[in-house]
Amino acid sequence: MTTQFTASQSVEIVVPKQPIPIQHYLRQPQRLVYALVDNNRIQQISEEVFRLKMRPLSFMSLSIQPTVDMRVWADSQGTLYLRSVGCEILGVDYINQRFALNLKGYLSPLQHNTETRLQGKADLAVQVELPPPFCFTPKPILEATGNGLLKSVLLTVKQRLLHQLLADYRRWVSVQTKEQGLSDRTGELPILNPE
Repeated sequence: MTTQFTASQSVEIVVPKQPIPIQHYLRQPQRLVYALVDNNRIQQISEEVFRLKMRPLSFMSLSIQPTVDMRVWADSQGTLYLRSVGCEILGVDYINQRFALNLKGYLSPLQHNTETRLQGKADLAVQVELPPPFCFTPKPILEATGNGLLKSVLLTVKQRLLHQLLADYRRWVSVQTKEQGLSDRTGELPILNPE
């Protein structure tokens, strides 16, 4: 029995004013990946593709551990995009062969008067053929459980985004402005135009 689970999550973050606009920070998507996920659970496959080993998830009596390959990139306006490009389920071979995960999302800086906000949305869909014992579970119960699990995954990502992103952005600005100060003293061209 093939079942599909879906979840969506939106986010809006007010960005505190810094000397360097957040658009510059967002053009380095790998920073966001490392800000959101523990370093020991990330493997960089290429410039834009990262393999994320998720924490084990419990679905009814099953415990599964997805490993998701994510492509993360930014456009020239600083909008960040992410899309899953592969997935493997560790530990349950039956499900791994009958499992498809589709995650897509974006995070976009929007200027309103003097305030910058980040707006984003993530959509997650999983299609899976569940093993025989689950055939006897009513589909509405399966779907409610699966949708709830996906929603909790996206909510966790949202919470990390809210807490980690701005903290990493502040650290990055601090490093950049210190480097600018050093380059000003050495006579090199500054990274930023002084105000």
